[in-house]
Amino acid sequence: MNGLINTENNERGLLPFPVILAANKGEAEAMKVVIQHYESYMASLSMRKLQDEQGNTYWGMDKDTHDRLRSKLMQSVLAFEI
Repeated sequence: MNGLINTENNERGLLPFPVILAANKGEAEAMKVVIQHYESYMASLSMRKLQDEQGNTYWGMDKDTHDRLRSKLMQSVLAFEI
């Protein structure tokens, strides 16, 4: 798995195709790389206005939404066809 990640030539921030293929075949380390690649994007999509016990409003990550996004990403990677 170490030879599959080349960040030096990855100017556009895309995942290397061999990583996607390895994740598609069920390799756990490759799936971790895919999830880590999209982690900040999923976190930003999961931000919601929340309230604490005192009624103060703040921005926080909705864990349920984040978990659903991660699940959908994993399903999509496993269903990927060439």
